[in-house]
Amino acid sequence: MESANAAYRKDEKINGTVYGMSPSPNFRHGIINANISRMIGNGLNNSLYLVFMENLDYHYHPEINDDYFCPDIMIICDRNRLKGGAYSGVPKFIAETLSPSTAIRDRTVKKDAYEKAGVEEYWIVTPNGKSLEIYYLNNHKYILQQNYILVSDPEDSDFNAETVITLKAFPNVTMTLKDIFENAD
Repeated sequence: MESANAAYRKDEKINGTVYGMSPSPNFRHGIINANISRMIGNGLNNSLYLVFMENLDYHYHPEINDDYFCPDIMIICDRNRLKGGAYSGVPKFIAETLSPSTAIRDRTVKKDAYEKAGVEEYWIVTPNGKSLEIYYLNNHKYILQQNYILVSDPEDSDFNAETVITLKAFPNVTMTLKDIFENAD
């Protein structure tokens, strides 16, 4: 008999090869994703867009093959492209929170695939370093727009915990660096 964990296993399929995403990342990963997802959901405020956290496969080039990723956070805008547990449209926003088992793929293969697919905004969040990289698509190429490392001590001259970040395509979605990393210690 399979355990409950064995029945629910996350994986990704890249160039025809399935990569398991086990073991699960540590608790910081989940807390950060929940923080970001909650703030996006609040900002979208019952719009036509949907935010998904770690539970929807993204078929990033369904016209070519059946490869897929499982983004940490994704905002979708075309509900007609939802089928079962997968989305085959172009998300407006994707965030990946780095974990030891996926960091290289998040920074290379996945970033390149998101860029090629036309995802307008891509975030790479690093829990241990409390950093955030924000990429915007410009002429079909990602440009690093912002790169933050959280400095939460108000006495520090580089204090930036109250820096407000707004999603490019969603001006009602705002959060601070402090909000993103809240309770992730």
